[in-house]
Order: sequence, then structure tokens, then C-alpha cells
Amino acid sequence: MSHQDPAQTTSPTPPSPVWAGLRGRCPHCGKGHLFAGFVEVAPACDVCGQDFSKADSGDGPVIFIIMLASLIVLGSMLVIDTIYSPPMWLQMVIWMPVMTCIVLGMMRPFKGVLITLQFHHKAGQGQQVKAGPKPDQDAAA
Repeated sequence: MSHQDPAQTTSPTPPSPVWAGLRGRCPHCGKGHLFAGFVEVAPACDVCGQDFSKADSGDGPVIFIIMLASLIVLGSMLVIDTIYSPPMWLQMVIWMPVMTCIVLGMMRPFKGVLITLQFHHKAGQGQQVKAGPKPDQDAAA
């Protein structure tokens, strides 16, 4: 009979941070919800109790989403304009809602991935490193 440490049997295997983030799941257990609202991060995991209070993705996902959505919409707009030459008002009526849907549709998954990657890599606030003599300076002296 093999005896396993109880701590090993109770701790879950961490899920893939990308997969957990895309699904909006806890980066620790992969089962609880990461979000309390559409993009509002929950205070803690409802399954394992992981604290999400320090989770902050800032504007990171928004920049990626706007760049990607702009590329998709602008490329599509140019193709449609070249083929059909619709009037500008029709272009705006079509592409403004499309851009809004793309951005809103990608916001939650991108934010989830960024937050789960922060937990995976144990990212934290920047810390000031104390300056000291470099090892090469002592040897040269």
C-alpha cells in the first residue's frame, strides 16, 4: 500500500492559465468563477477561496483587443469598400456595431487570461532593488 501525503491529495492540480482565463475560471482550482459581473473580478473563488483582491489587469487587455479588433474591422471595411463601394453612412452603420461587438466579446476572455497569467507567474507590484556593489567590482579592486 502506498501512503500519500494528505496535502497532496487535497490540493488541486493548477489548470492551464490560458484555458482557465478564457473560461473565466479560478487560476488556482479551475472550477470557481473569476468574475462577479461582466468584467468585474470576484473578491475570492467560490470553490477554493483563492483571494482575487490583488488581481488587476489594468488596461492591458483593452490595448490588445482594440488593436486586434481594429485590424479585423479595418481590413473587412477596405475589402467591402473595394468590392461594393457603399456610401460612408452605410459603412458607419455596419462597422460601428461590429467593432463594439468584437471589443465587448473579447473583453472578458482577454482580461481573464491576463489575470490567470499573473497568478501563474506570481506577478506582483514592482519592488525596488537595493543597489550594492557588483561582484565584478570587488574582484577588480
